[in-house]
Amino acid sequence: MQLQYDLSQLPQTAQKLLDYANKNDLPVLAFYGQMGAGKTTLIKEICRQLGVVDTVQSPTFAIVNQYVTRKGRIIFHFDFYRVETLKEALDVGAEEILYSGDLCLLEWPEIVEPILPPFTMKIKIQEIDTTTRKLTIE
Repeated sequence: MQLQYDLSQLPQTAQKLLDYANKNDLPVLAFYGQMGAGKTTLIKEICRQLGVVDTVQSPTFAIVNQYVTRKGRIIFHFDFYRVETLKEALDVGAEEILYSGDLCLLEWPEIVEPILPPFTMKIKIQEIDTTTRKLTIE
């Protein structure tokens, strides 16, 4: 599936991703894209729509943030940009969390591809211009 959107359409795009993930029972969403493509921006909008009460920010140094929604749902947000080995990801509990059934949103997931669950939705973000993005979803 492919989607193209302008940044003004971010809420609708996030909702389409959530609908697709829910319909197909995909609790792990892996976001691929160059620096500045909009991974964190899209994740923030997804969290906003899910009612996250915490501040959503990329866990660049913490590797993983845990958020809670108004309904008490747990969401995990990973940023593997600074992770150099799969062992490092395993040491922070990535595998257990990915298979927990809780919603997991991953930035820079390349290093953990060997342990991604089969129920992972892979979202490739391509920057078309300063305000337009193209998503390719597997």
